[in-house]
Amino acid sequence: MRIRDLWELTRREVENVRERGGRVVFTNGVFDIIHPGHVEVLKQARSLGDMLIVGINTDESVRRLKGNLRPILTLEERMSIISSIRYVDAVVPFEEDTPYRLIEFLRPHVLVKGGDYRPEEVVGRDIVEEVVIIPLKEGISTSRIIERIRQRYCRAE
Repeated sequence: MRIRDLWELTRREVENVRERGGRVVFTNGVFDIIHPGHVEVLKQARSLGDMLIVGINTDESVRRLKGNLRPILTLEERMSIISSIRYVDAVVPFEEDTPYRLIEFLRPHVLVKGGDYRPEEVVGRDIVEEVVIIPLKEGISTSRIIERIRQRYCRAE
């Protein structure tokens, strides 16, 4: 399915939730190596509404943001993993460096980001009713996991 088709399908789902008086929550990220910090943010985000949408950077977008060694997992792999997490209702890719156009298109009520952001830094804050920052789990990040793997395997050789 094409990216734009996924956007349209998700917008129809958002409209159904809105018609029933529900709240739509949106978060986004690369989600390259899924870890407990990601799952905790998704869990808390879902508790803020009736539908949780996760925007996910395409592989090209990740390379622009993180460098040519990333992503580790392909977009399809990352989408498959995120969509299997019970708190997530929809996963939608975006090609830009930020999800602004996607947020504008879907018009969620709530925008959630992890604690490494301040509310005034959150892209799309001008579109939504509420921005929620969820504290990060201390010491857990994709970059730290990659570094731990690199150190262990370099020593083992």
